[in-house]
Amino acid sequence: MPDALRAYVRGIDAMNRAIGRCAMYLLFALVGVLLWSSVSKTFFTPTLWTLETAQFIMVGYYILGGPYAMQMGSNVRMDFFYGDWSPRRKAMADVITIWFLMFYLGVLLYGAISSTAYSLGYFGTEPFSFFADLARAFVTGGPAAASEVMGHMERSPSAWRPYVWPVKVVLCLGVALMILQCTAEFFRDIARLRGEEI
Repeated sequence: MPDALRAYVRGIDAMNRAIGRCAMYLLFALVGVLLWSSVSKTFFTPTLWTLETAQFIMVGYYILGGPYAMQMGSNVRMDFFYGDWSPRRKAMADVITIWFLMFYLGVLLYGAISSTAYSLGYFGTEPFSFFADLARAFVTGGPAAASEVMGHMERSPSAWRPYVWPVKVVLCLGVALMILQCTAEFFRDIARLRGEEI
């Protein structure tokens, strides 16, 4: 296995491990928000922001922790046959089936990017050109020029009405990290088939 691929796998593993270890602490923030929600409903006026904040935190926890779970092998699998196979046979099956996951993640990433563009006020069908225009405007004219490219930003339909683009950006980031982890797992499985370990 070439040294560049080994460095890629180790680098992606290290990055997703660090992000996943940080993301797992979001569970404490989630517990704090839900605890405050219970206290405020019991003793004070109920707050409007707690339910959606808990949902947004859960999205970050789940989507940013996914690549780390995949790396650790703690994702849910159908182990009826797979669990009894040898590591080489598992690697052979994974080399084939990971392409189905990559296709799904590619479609999911495109949808997440389109949804993020929509949340920033773009209602067309070319989200990548929108983000290119947005980046160009930001680099040449700063935040004021970038705000002219954006339209009416999407807000949640709840009573609190937060902007939804931050959670959609987290979704894009998490899916992109999952794709990177899939490619690292693919190269790791290829190395196992060749009798090497990365």
